[in-house]
Amino acid sequence: MHIKQIIIQGFKSYKDQTIIEPFSPKHNVIVGRNGSGKSNFFAAIRFVLSDAYTQMGREERGALLHEGAGSAVMSAFVEIHFDNSDDRFPTGKSEVVIRRTIGMKKDEYSLDRKNATKTDVMNLLESAGFSRSNPYYIVPQGRVTALTNMKDNERLILLKEVAGTQVYEARRAESLKIMTETNNKREKIDELLHYIQDRLTELEEEKEELKDYQEKDKERRCLQYTIDHREQLAIAEELDNLEERRNAGAEDTGDSEERFRQGDRELAEIHAEINELKQQIDFLNVDKKQLETERKDSSRAKAKIELDVKNLTDGQAAAQQTRSQYQTDLDSLETSIQQHEAELAQITPEYDTRLQEEATVKGELDGAEATRQRLYAKQGRNARFRSKRERDDWLRAEINNSYPQLAKVKAVRVQNAEDIAELEKSITDTENTISQLREQLEGRGSNNETMQAQIQEAKSERDRLMDERKELWREDAKLDSVLSNASNQLRQAEQELSHTMDHNTSRGLAAVRRIKQQHQLEGVYGTLAELFDVRDRYRRAVEVTAGQSLFHYVVDNDDTASKIIEILQREKAGRITFMPLNRLRPNQSTVPSATDALPMIDQLQFNPLYEKAFQQVFGQTVICPNLTIAGQYARSHNVNGVTLDGDRSDKKGAFTGGSIDSKHSRLEAVRNVSKWRDEYETQKTRSVEIKRTLEMKDQEITRAVGNLQKLEQKRAQQENSYGPLLQELRSKDNDVQNKRDTLDAKHRASTKIEANMKALTDQQNAHEAEIAAEFKKALTRDEETQLENLSSTVQDLRQQYSNLSSARSELESRKTILEIELRENLRPRLDQLRAQVFDDRSSAGSRGTLKESQAELKRINTRIATVESKLTELESSLEAAAARIQDLQTQHTTTKTSLDEIAVSIEKSQKRTEKSIRKRRILTVQASE
Repeated sequence: MHIKQIIIQGFKSYKDQTIIEPFSPKHNVIVGRNGSGKSNFFAAIRFVLSDAYTQMGREERGALLHEGAGSAVMSAFVEIHFDNSDDRFPTGKSEVVIRRTIGMKKDEYSLDRKNATKTDVMNLLESAGFSRSNPYYIVPQGRVTALTNMKDNERLILLKEVAGTQVYEARRAESLKIMTETNNKREKIDELLHYIQDRLTELEEEKEELKDYQEKDKERRCLQYTIDHREQLAIAEELDNLEERRNAGAEDTGDSEERFRQGDRELAEIHAEINELKQQIDFLNVDKKQLETERKDSSRAKAKIELDVKNLTDGQAAAQQTRSQYQTDLDSLETSIQQHEAELAQITPEYDTRLQEEATVKGELDGAEATRQRLYAKQGRNARFRSKRERDDWLRAEINNSYPQLAKVKAVRVQNAEDIAELEKSITDTENTISQLREQLEGRGSNNETMQAQIQEAKSERDRLMDERKELWREDAKLDSVLSNASNQLRQAEQELSHTMDHNTSRGLAAVRRIKQQHQLEGVYGTLAELFDVRDRYRRAVEVTAGQSLFHYVVDNDDTASKIIEILQREKAGRITFMPLNRLRPNQSTVPSATDALPMIDQLQFNPLYEKAFQQVFGQTVICPNLTIAGQYARSHNVNGVTLDGDRSDKKGAFTGGSIDSKHSRLEAVRNVSKWRDEYETQKTRSVEIKRTLEMKDQEITRAVGNLQKLEQKRAQQENSYGPLLQELRSKDNDVQNKRDTLDAKHRASTKIEANMKALTDQQNAHEAEIAAEFKKALTRDEETQLENLSSTVQDLRQQYSNLSSARSELESRKTILEIELRENLRPRLDQLRAQVFDDRSSAGSRGTLKESQAELKRINTRIATVESKLTELESSLEAAAARIQDLQTQHTTTKTSLDEIAVSIEKSQKRTEKSIRKRRILTVQASE
């Protein structure tokens, strides 16, 4: 068995149909350049034969389709032809063709050009040796290297996998297990057949006995039926008469009760609306009182601001004239300072140049003088010595003596350089400080305006926060009234609810709610009445069915119930029946569901978590249109039947009915309590939030007032800091001038130090050169020529130095005059004038500007107009509410009279109904007997 031919189309890089053949039965080698499709050819074979391409998604199948220029490829297939001459494939054919086709939404197999499932193909491949448990029939790249590096035990496992022995061993073990299970089942079936055969024999005997009994019983029942039928006809006729009379009376009573309930609801609505209007009137009166107080305060503030505006208007003209004169003097002085500074800026570079030239000429003059002195000294020194050795010893001694002097001069130069650097840094820092101080002085006016704007902004923020706090006070006062009303309504509703139960139960319910809050109990859910909703149509039937069970408390488990009962006993706080959900086991009998028998539990809306509790109370009750039908279902289905009017037929045979006071509904009382309790809790939570917000608002106001006080203190400090600031500026000016003088002295000393160092160095070099020269009694010719030239040079340099010094002195004198004029006269006067202008601005700022006062007056007028508008609206609302209350009270009186008449009619009808029920009960008992 070997591959004969492979056909590929649309798969990866093979867009068009490609047929590869022939293949050798032994070995085949695929050779080609990179990108020619060798890897895709190998992937095509794996695509059909291996499980590497199973369970592919839409995107993975799309990745296998050819992608390139031209029309898109929607499907692809790979077809492999096998030579089956050795019958390796058990098909009975000499050739086997396996084909796999994929598309965006399909993945299909075909076998010998017929559709086949993937399982059929895989089974055929396994029969030929292509086992999924032996994945080594296709060896990808890197697999051989991994096999050669295996350990001995791993190779053994590999050989078993290649041979396929593990598959057969696993199948053999599985087959043995199935056989064992089958034998066990056969034994059980044999035992069961033997038991059934014995039982059939017994049943045949019992069957014969049953036939005899049924014949005798049939005769007895026929006789009994004839007797009972005669009695039933008589009783049924009487019951029909009673039922007709009862239905007629029930219809009239139902209509009257419906009108009574409607009128009662209208009374409750009228009463609620009257209470709401009274509460609204109280709110409006509170708002009116607050608005009148606010109007009075605003009027006083308006009068004060109008007086301030008048005073500021009167003083504005004089202040403007004074500021104009100050500004004229300030502009003149600033112009003079600019002229002096411009002249000083022009002289200073020229002065520095002359000073440098003077220093240069001075250096040259000192050098020439030193050289001439050395030549004179050498000329006189040569006559003192008798030999070269004596002269050289003296010169070396002089050189050695000059080293300490040179070191001392160098140390002085280093110290002087450090002093110069320190002075320059100090001067720079001081000048920066002076610039900052001058900027502060020059910007004090704008700073004052900025500070005044910040203060005004802080005042606006304070006023805004105080207005918000007033609104919160109003809302808090309203909520206090609403909370008081809700508390009263809740107390009244709880009293009405307590009248529908005994005293111990009422005390117990209140205690359980308190215990739940104190001990943070999670599994205490509430009374049964609080956990469901029902339509008004079925309310009376539900109340009759549940009875006192409406006030049973539902809890999660018996541990919770035990814990609460212990607390109730310890505190002697009443008595409650609990319904632990983990202990309830309601009966699961079948309840009829028909048009005339509605399961009561289906009419209730509740959380499925409490289903056991509701099944326990309502699960065995159906709602019927009348008591007769209720009795029939009670007898036939063993359930309790109840009518919409509250008449009840017990499954034990008892009938209960009569009149029910609709005014005292337990469910309505529970709903009323829940409504007002929720209202009370909601308003209480809102009140707590308002009070918390008020506390936060008080803190914000405190911070705003503190910020305003800080700004005012900062302004006062700014106004009072001008004198020290001006004094500091003068001190810094004097300090920087002294440092500059010291720096000039240091620079001059530096020049002298450099000259001394040069003189000492030149002297050392001259002595060393003289040591190297021959010993002569007189100067050489070159030295004599140099001495003559130096004399004329010294004369010229002295004349040049004198001229430069005179020019430099003139510039220095003018420069000093300008600096003194600026430092001692012009700049102090400028600072003084600026101080006067600033003081004028500060005094004006402390009194408040006219513009700010006018803006404040406008804001107060707007506030007063708003308050007046609100007061007018309040008056209209109060009048409308009073008129509405009068209309409602008249309507309440009319409705109450009508309800009294209906109540009398209902009472008479109920008495007739009770009499009919008693007679019906007697007849029903007779019929049942």
